[in-house]
Amino acid sequence: MTLTLAGCSDMRIEQFQNSAPEFRLERYFDGRVLAWGWFEDRFGNVRRQFFVDIDGQWDGQQLILDESFEYSDGETEHRTWTITPDGQGGYRGRAADIVGTAQGQSAGNALNWRYSMDLKVGDRHWRVQFDDWMLLQPDGVLLNRATVSKWGLTLGEVRLFFVKPEDAKQRLRL
Repeated sequence: MTLTLAGCSDMRIEQFQNSAPEFRLERYFDGRVLAWGWFEDRFGNVRRQFFVDIDGQWDGQQLILDESFEYSDGETEHRTWTITPDGQGGYRGRAADIVGTAQGQSAGNALNWRYSMDLKVGDRHWRVQFDDWMLLQPDGVLLNRATVSKWGLTLGEVRLFFVKPEDAKQRLRL
């Protein structure tokens, strides 16, 4: 059943091969990036809103992302990713709450990022799967939709957008 459900998505990374602007994770996230988003359950109810302040450091071989989350209910969270590109549009990533290794593939203006996570839900942790799609827009805004599932069943979606502070300042001057 899981394989059947996973195969239902119409999006394929190859669709974006000729889409511009070119999105490279290590370039976009080198420096400070801000993000705003929400989690919507499978019934369309917004369950949580959040802000993320991200500090990225690219050393030419690895990207370190320090993410600080602030949720609308006052909770905070911190995650540090270590991401390594393979030189052919692929990425591998690790973080403390990620199970195993995250796998990503980019083409054109898109990145598909998949991983399992031990997600804190109340006083418990649920092992869930994320299927992230990031699409870089011509103005530097990065759109992200992540489908969250457990046992092959969709629990909901995370939607967010990223901006680099210097890009936002430029847009405000126009």
